[in-house]
Amino acid sequence: MVLAGVQEQFGAVTEAVKAIRVLVKRGLIDPKHPGQLISMAVEGNKFGPMAAMARSGARRYGESPALADEKGELTYREIDEQSNSIARGLAELGATADSTIGLLARDHRGLTLGLTSSGKLGARIVLMNTGFGKSQFAEVVEREHVDFLLHDEEFTALANAIPATVPKVLTWVEDDSQPPGGTPSIDSIAQGQPPTPPPAPEKHGGFVILTSGTTGLPKGAGRGKGSPLSTVQLVDRIPFPRNDSVVIVSPLFHSTGMITWLVSAGLGNKVVVRRRFDPEATLRAVAEHRAKMLVAVPTMLHRIVELPDEVRAKYDTSALEGIVIAGSALSPELAIRTREMFGDVLYNLYGSTEVAIAAVGTPEDQRIAPGTVGRPPLSCSIALFDDNDQRVYGNNKTGRIFVHNGTPFDGYTDGRNKQVIDGYMSSGDVGHFDNDGLLFVDGRDDDMIVSGGENVFPLEVENLLAERDDVFDAAVIGVDDPEFGKRLRAFIVPEPGTSPDPDEIRAYVRESLARYKVPRDVVFLDELPRNATGKLLRRVLAEMDVQL
Repeated sequence: MVLAGVQEQFGAVTEAVKAIRVLVKRGLIDPKHPGQLISMAVEGNKFGPMAAMARSGARRYGESPALADEKGELTYREIDEQSNSIARGLAELGATADSTIGLLARDHRGLTLGLTSSGKLGARIVLMNTGFGKSQFAEVVEREHVDFLLHDEEFTALANAIPATVPKVLTWVEDDSQPPGGTPSIDSIAQGQPPTPPPAPEKHGGFVILTSGTTGLPKGAGRGKGSPLSTVQLVDRIPFPRNDSVVIVSPLFHSTGMITWLVSAGLGNKVVVRRRFDPEATLRAVAEHRAKMLVAVPTMLHRIVELPDEVRAKYDTSALEGIVIAGSALSPELAIRTREMFGDVLYNLYGSTEVAIAAVGTPEDQRIAPGTVGRPPLSCSIALFDDNDQRVYGNNKTGRIFVHNGTPFDGYTDGRNKQVIDGYMSSGDVGHFDNDGLLFVDGRDDDMIVSGGENVFPLEVENLLAERDDVFDAAVIGVDDPEFGKRLRAFIVPEPGTSPDPDEIRAYVRESLARYKVPRDVVFLDELPRNATGKLLRRVLAEMDVQL
């Protein structure tokens, strides 16, 4: 027992040394200032990651551009000083370290300033989903005990669904010359406030990122203290640029957008964001800013590669050295097309709101096995378990994916938690390792369809359908069937100008897959229901009144 403990401690120290070396190599730690790591840890524990990054960014990068949106650019110093003034303004309105501040905003300076100013107060932060309906939003506000709300003007109707006693401040005003009456903006509450730091809180209140809510009301995933070394999980296999430009179109209110913004800021990059995604506008931003990295979700990347050749040719994207995607499954077809158009630049990031980062598929991995999520980065490990919670070993053997890393998950805010076995936390997915040791995600554990006694993961059929020239997007679900228990129903978005034939679709699947994986029903739609992070809303498809 003692020997095992010593070995565990030695392993932790060895891994920490490796992490520090990677962070130095990537530029996140300056070897000339060895006390920087301790300073990062102290500030992170006191202010939280967002506010701590604003403070360190001002010190390290000063007048360098930090953020670009539709209103122009802000420097690192401006973000720090403006968030100081906003924090003081929020305090005058009654916000304290005991407050829970909800933030409902698209990607722009108001969101980043709202995050950093709330952190400087020590308040607990809840990042809201911009796709909420009124009832969902009101339920989450009540469940998370939100007592202060920062929101874009466009979400005023949602904001009115919660009690008027909750103070509200606007993070984005559509017309600066005519702000709506009655509700102050972050600019107005900052006026007259000094740009000096407000009194420091004793500790930060933590922050909550909501799950995607694909199966119902999004759960709150609480995040507490984390080691600054945990950043190595992202930069170990992904070479972020330094003092350059990064375009992020993934929503910043979700894990991928948030962590890539924080790492990019830590490296002195200018982060380019836009309030709404548009495929051509994204290429334009990449070209105008000579961006070296693009962060997106697979559905966004799909829409970019689907642009006509003449549209893509208008924009010089040759500066791109990395395209990082996460949030939903990467099909082999999309991986191949991305390589053909942009070169070997695609990094497939796999994880979840709960387990954080689990694996990264590099461009080299994509060449070997398109669509793979690759291997775990430094400080992460993955294990597969069967339905009896027994470890699954070997290649090409399917099991439930469990992840072990140093990123803390405090459990859901409703008191529930993910299953943990031997220190490994469930990701909720099922997958396998191939003969090269590369991980493939076969699908969500709860998406599995049992049809006629056979197990079917929809992703396999969806990836096959995506290879067809006349299919723009595809989804497969199970629907009740009196004979088989469940039968497969395919929902297909045709490529513009095409009219796929249902019988030919079924024959195509039958040529490549077992008969029980052939969709009995084929339904055509104009678009598939997806949330802001690109995840497919299968429950919406299941509830559709389909006429066959």
